[in-house]
Amino acid sequence: MTTRIGSGAGFAGDRIEPAEDLLRRGGLDDLVLECLAERTIALGLQRRLADPRAGYDRRLPARFTRLLPLAVEHGVRVVTNMGAANPLEAGRVTRELLDGLGATATVAVVTGDDVLAELDLDAPAWETGRPLREHGQLVSANAYLGADAILPALEAGAQVVLTGRVADPSLFLAPLADRLGWDLADPSAAAAGTLVGHLLECAGQLTGGYFADPGHKDVPGLAELGFPFADVAADGTAVLGKLPGTGGVLNRATVCEQLLYEITDPGGYLTPDVTLDLYGVRVDEQGADRVRVRGAAGGPRPGELKVSVGYRAGSKVEAEISYAGPGAGARAALAGEIVTARLAGTALRPRVEVRGADDDCRLRVAAASHDIALLEAVGDEVEALYTNGPAGGGGVRVHLSEVIGIVSTLIPRARVRAGVTLLEAGRAGTAS
Repeated sequence: MTTRIGSGAGFAGDRIEPAEDLLRRGGLDDLVLECLAERTIALGLQRRLADPRAGYDRRLPARFTRLLPLAVEHGVRVVTNMGAANPLEAGRVTRELLDGLGATATVAVVTGDDVLAELDLDAPAWETGRPLREHGQLVSANAYLGADAILPALEAGAQVVLTGRVADPSLFLAPLADRLGWDLADPSAAAAGTLVGHLLECAGQLTGGYFADPGHKDVPGLAELGFPFADVAADGTAVLGKLPGTGGVLNRATVCEQLLYEITDPGGYLTPDVTLDLYGVRVDEQGADRVRVRGAAGGPRPGELKVSVGYRAGSKVEAEISYAGPGAGARAALAGEIVTARLAGTALRPRVEVRGADDDCRLRVAAASHDIALLEAVGDEVEALYTNGPAGGGGVRVHLSEVIGIVSTLIPRARVRAGVTLLEAGRAGTAS
């Protein structure tokens, strides 16, 4: 018995066309869209604070408008973390899209990753060693849920599953466990599925996109890069592949590079589902764009979950002006010296740099602070260069935005309570 699972996105801004191709001719059972980074939920929460109906992935409507009709047509189940900071609203939007297709389907929303109210503010942040409370106003805290939070949604018959923060490999492990009858309490099964998930989670990164380095690691057809899938057997052995006619390459080198991506300890990589040991993994090419992987081992899952914590870290300003023509580089450098001198009496220590060629370049001045007035002064001084600086300046751009800082900590697993809400498309009713 085998099941085929595909990777339809590796980050929020990923291309949609490769996922469409997988749905059309990939023979998939499941498609996973991994669209969250550490900062994404905190930024989503900013949007939700301004609008209670916002906070989910902003590209969800555009992505699902194109993908859901194909998923329904080909009977492919979809699992994604595009719920971001507002999974329930993402679920409602998804149900509306399915209603518009006339599809009868169950949308499952996984919640419980928001643990802001459960945090111990005296717990240290990994990055600084200081208590969380010392970092300023906390705006988000999202625990990395595991496959056990998703599995009930799949067992309930959901065709689309939306989550907030879930560990990336867990998005793949849950549908694999559901299809293959794996017990998530079995470390060997959890390790096998986590290995597959880790390899697929970055989509085109596995098929040569991030691998490519001209002259060193040449990759053909990057403009038509295909995304990967895996045929996974009940014993955990997986054969990775990509569709014929798509660009990129999938070989032992791309797999090994992805295998080590973000791995801190190859013998003890901690996930919510298992302590993964990669030392025994075998990677063997089976033909063109076909690679077999097996041999992952697992230990008990950790008793604590990682939490990504967002806090208000002030604001930043980026101010730019261009110079062109003979001597542009010297004039841009002089403009930078002028701005630096005019800001010397403030508490700011701006970063000043000149980018571009000598006859066409751009001055960039950037600074961060909790004092908005000071940051506005940076933009004012750059704009003043129009007539109070060197000749020929133009194209001023000033951008001021809030900075959400991110730190990490741990929370006991027992303090995290995941739940599933079912939303029915094509028929009335909602169950929890």
